[in-house]
Amino acid sequence: MDLIDRQHTKTPFYGNRRLVAYLNTLGYNVNRKRVRRLMQLMRIEAIYPKPQLSRRDKTHKIYPYLLREVRIERPDQVWSTDITYIKIGNGFVYLTAVMDWYSRYVLSWRLSNTLENSFCVEALEESLVISQPEIFNTDQGSQYTAINFLTVLEKRNILISMDSKGRALDNVFVERLWRAVKYEDVYLKDYQTMNDAYRSLKAYMNFYNNERLHQSLKYGVPRASYPKACATVSL
Repeated sequence: MDLIDRQHTKTPFYGNRRLVAYLNTLGYNVNRKRVRRLMQLMRIEAIYPKPQLSRRDKTHKIYPYLLREVRIERPDQVWSTDITYIKIGNGFVYLTAVMDWYSRYVLSWRLSNTLENSFCVEALEESLVISQPEIFNTDQGSQYTAINFLTVLEKRNILISMDSKGRALDNVFVERLWRAVKYEDVYLKDYQTMNDAYRSLKAYMNFYNNERLHQSLKYGVPRASYPKACATVSL
């Protein structure tokens, strides 16, 4: 799983066929069925048009994608969230974050050792203490289509947008965050425990918001582009 995650972060356009070939070159005799299962467990998929984006509960309500050809011109216009896999010693946990698209500011984040969506709801509720977006974008995963997640948004009259099928780039800003987090912290630190991960990610998220220069922000920092920014991002 760690090898798959590292290669996926490096080449996110690799599907399970290429990942099988890659693992085979390293001496791992795995087949597509196993790699596909591990990718589902890690909640990752290749970035290219395909028939289904993420595993969703077919009984849950799905909202249309609202952001096609929309110009992002101000803070709190669009927020989004996602989940990624993080290696911990011989195991793994999941990381979620809520981001403002305009400023790239990370409003909140959470770690969890399961994919039960309570940690996603907690991150959402924490971000809404800071401000509120006009539109909130997610994928169609069951964590985000569940009633307890959608109700938080609906009660505040926030427009809900969900990535359209076959459009993995719809949430590209959070995908870029994951790439930065992994290359600039996770792979360098080799976390051994949940506490290691929490302490290191807390420091990195503060660095990301307050010090890391972003080319897309004309080499500014997210906090400077987000007027309601807090001094820190807490758990």
